[in-house]
Amino acid sequence: MKPRNKFEKAVLAQSKKLRPITKAQMNWAFRECIDHYAHRLPKGRTTCMDCGHSWIMDKQTKYYTCPECGARLEVVTSYVRKVQQKQYFTVLTTCGEYQVLRMYLLFVEMEKGCKADPYVLEIGQYWWNKEGRTAVVGKQRIWGRYLDLFSFASPMAIRQDNIAYDHIAHSPIYPKFKVTDTLRRNGFKGDFHGIVPTKLIPALLSDSRAETLMKSGNIEHLRYFLSKPQALDRCWHSYKIAMRNKYAITDLSLWCDLVYLLEKLGKDLRNPHFICPTDLKAAHDLYMEKRQAQLEREREQQRIAMEAERLERERKRLEDMVKEKDEYIRKKAAFLNLVLTDGLIIVKVLQSVDEFYEEGKAMHHYAKCYIMRSVTNK
Repeated sequence: MKPRNKFEKAVLAQSKKLRPITKAQMNWAFRECIDHYAHRLPKGRTTCMDCGHSWIMDKQTKYYTCPECGARLEVVTSYVRKVQQKQYFTVLTTCGEYQVLRMYLLFVEMEKGCKADPYVLEIGQYWWNKEGRTAVVGKQRIWGRYLDLFSFASPMAIRQDNIAYDHIAHSPIYPKFKVTDTLRRNGFKGDFHGIVPTKLIPALLSDSRAETLMKSGNIEHLRYFLSKPQALDRCWHSYKIAMRNKYAITDLSLWCDLVYLLEKLGKDLRNPHFICPTDLKAAHDLYMEKRQAQLEREREQQRIAMEAERLERERKRLEDMVKEKDEYIRKKAAFLNLVLTDGLIIVKVLQSVDEFYEEGKAMHHYAKCYIMRSVTNK
């Protein structure tokens, strides 16, 4: 996809200046992101699938350290000679004024008697400027039954952010980071605290509330609010007052639900009496009961309004039918006493609604009979 604005053009230009992956990053990915096996034959001949070294293991154990390369291996009894593994990993770095999360796919080919042959392919990059604006540069994603299907031969270009890139961003991250001064100023100290970078980094760069939570050490609250941004928008002012009163929120999800209930009940959301209860659960249960009662009243009022509307429609319908009856009598008044007969067949105009009803009943016109009888009764 072609860059659509100055920001995307600048990101794509900077992307071409990124350096290749380093040997240290490659070694870390190989050691930490895949499984390492020692394949053992039933008679004890064991081979390290990392370096290809073989030795005799008289008694099988669950794990063993390779005497040649020192790798800690999971011992598996198997005749399999070849193993292929794939794993995503990420690297956090900088490029100019931008914060960059680079995403790689690691391929490892293992064969008995041979040294493992790892290689990597860069899949995509997340770019953030100092205001937290995001752009994605990556390989083209193709349709298929799997989430992470990419055209590996496609060029690195501006792409729409989607679930595939976001999923890969959750992969293991290289522990040595390079971060911008802006991100470090806003509270990032090299620990993501279990929060995916694609949520934490733009939040710290663009939202002062996330910066406040990070610097105050309320990491659990930050994690919750980043997963539920609507709760952050609704509860932030009440949350600041609670923190100012040194109120310990033991269950943030329950507390946010309490704030929602107070809002619906018309309470003052900036009054510590309501938002800082001594017993959070008891207060939540109390206002939940009040909210249920309020909903019951609203449903009853809605039912009454709907019933009144239905009766009004029925009244108007009956009025229209009476008007049609009067209009019929007015228009046919000159013919009501007219009778045509040859002594055997008699032809005359129906005189009233009752006669219409009787005629419809005789001819089995049930719907018309019902309407006529309703008008007559009225």
